[in-house]
Amino acid sequence: MSGKGVTAILLLSCPDRRGLVAGISDFIFRNEGNIIYADQHTDPEGGVFLLRIEWELEGFRIPREEIGEAFRPITEPFEMTWELHFSDYVPRVAIFVSRMEHCLYDLLWRQRVGEFKAEIPLVVSNHPHLQPVAENFGVEYHCYRITAETKAT
Repeated sequence: MSGKGVTAILLLSCPDRRGLVAGISDFIFRNEGNIIYADQHTDPEGGVFLLRIEWELEGFRIPREEIGEAFRPITEPFEMTWELHFSDYVPRVAIFVSRMEHCLYDLLWRQRVGEFKAEIPLVVSNHPHLQPVAENFGVEYHCYRITAETKAT
């Protein structure tokens, strides 16, 4: 159904009750999915169940564009709020910085070495001094100075 190594990532929350994990894992199992990561937590005070589960798409019986609709019947009885993502999606993001350079270096370096999967076309700041950092990484830099006239009160 999909390229080798691509995974589906399901994030969900709902009121805690019995059968949640069984229903979700059974859906994945019945469709020939292989779970490679699962993390769950229940907030004991609020009774909210939270889950992140990831499975391989290679060999999964449902095409990725149909997984959400196929999963929907499981979500309704449990009143789930959920999102489905795929590991090959690369978001396009802008980084907003101020004066401290260490976070900008960290994000740009992690993106360069593949640890932070994102396209970063732009850095925006209210100070000009980090422009050389962005340019060294080949990222466009825009500075919008804050003055007494432009600062929100």
